[in-house]
Amino acid sequence: MRGDTFVRSLDDGRKIWLEGTQITNLPEHPAFKGTLDTIRQLFNMLDDPSVQQIVGYQVGQSDRYSHSSFLVPYTGEQLAQRSRSFARWSQETHGMMSRLSDYARSIVTGWYAAREELGTLDPHFADKITRYYEEARDQDRFLTTAIIDPQIDRSKNLDDARIADRFLHVVRENSEGIVVSGAKMIATGAPYTHDFIISSFLKFDASNRNHAHVLIVPANSPGLHIVCRETFASANERNHPLSSKYDEMDAVLFFDEVLVPWERVLLYGDAQKVLTLRGNRTANALAFHQNIVRYVAKLEFVTGVAFAVAESIGAQGFLHVQEKLGELLTQVEVIKALVIASETQAKPDASGVLVPELSYIDTARNIGTKFYPRALEILQQVGGGGFVQAPSGVEDFYGPLSELMHKYFEGASVSAEKKVQLFKLAWDLIGSPLGARHELYERFYAGDPVRGYANQYAAFEKERLTDPIWDLLKRTSKEGKTLV
Repeated sequence: MRGDTFVRSLDDGRKIWLEGTQITNLPEHPAFKGTLDTIRQLFNMLDDPSVQQIVGYQVGQSDRYSHSSFLVPYTGEQLAQRSRSFARWSQETHGMMSRLSDYARSIVTGWYAAREELGTLDPHFADKITRYYEEARDQDRFLTTAIIDPQIDRSKNLDDARIADRFLHVVRENSEGIVVSGAKMIATGAPYTHDFIISSFLKFDASNRNHAHVLIVPANSPGLHIVCRETFASANERNHPLSSKYDEMDAVLFFDEVLVPWERVLLYGDAQKVLTLRGNRTANALAFHQNIVRYVAKLEFVTGVAFAVAESIGAQGFLHVQEKLGELLTQVEVIKALVIASETQAKPDASGVLVPELSYIDTARNIGTKFYPRALEILQQVGGGGFVQAPSGVEDFYGPLSELMHKYFEGASVSAEKKVQLFKLAWDLIGSPLGARHELYERFYAGDPVRGYANQYAAFEKERLTDPIWDLLKRTSKEGKTLV
């Protein structure tokens, strides 16, 4: 099965560091085993006749299915196929794994789809992205991004030598490629990715040519170190049903004179061209579309947990609880509507690719930064003190106090054991290290939320709303006189 092939492929000499130690057996390490088992099952869906048409598509006349994140949509049905694929993987993981490669793959697919337009940036771009796109598609390559520069001193820029040296930059170039040193963050899924898409959000100027690049870097490149954060994985699935399966490890990448071959250097040396590629509408719309489809599954999951908690303690009949649960439903329906709007309002780009409408996607990503923290707050309010009253584990139900445990932890509509399991699940969402990481992620994964709202305002055609105001005032004054 394809999942087994994926796991075996990770034994490729990559350097992964956790707690000061280099990891040598990734699939069996407790920090990664649960997550890799989850990804293995997702990859296996492409070989399962009952679901492969939902998550994948047939390439050409081949019988083999590739993941639909590689599908270039020219029709409404093809765009819907991409959406169904994102939704299915997200539902399988309850939206708790946001970087399952379908996001980064969609960036590559978007660049490939817009290759003729983007070919004006570099005469070799179209050939490079075509070769890589086909390789990644046909080899089921797992991809992720690393586009943020390390937090050292945000008050300084590349004019400061200390900052310039630590941000990823070209040290030298030769006939084989460019040699880069520096650091990148935050690479979610880094330990089990095949390739990293490397770029930057920096506003470069012409003097920053050594920092201006867009690269595709193999995870096993000599000199590349993947430095993981503390693991939030748990071996106890009954007490930590989410942390045991869905800990998407985040990492910082250290580049110690890493050679990037020319065929993996998409752009280099021209700051404006790098910014143009980063802002490409086709790639961004296809990738960000995945973000909001995944977000629906996550909000539905939190809503379902909140409903179950309310019912388990008999609180669902109280008006103030119903109001909060109704607010969760409103969140879900708003994001769903924005997904539908982005798809139904999709328009062809210059190459004929059907591109989801970014204005609706941007709206969903912006309000999502506030929806998820609020959803967790509602779940906290519904369950209240019950979250800290739960026993240390469901094992307590089989100990000396078994009879009393069943008596005093019983719920309104469920057994004591099921109620405790439910509250353990809810605690994994709101109180565990994994839960805290997810709240932080949903606040900031799309970038600075303040800038996100501001950018949406700046890009909006404001005259569409202000012209009717001035027209009204022009027609009549408060005294009924015509205004000049």
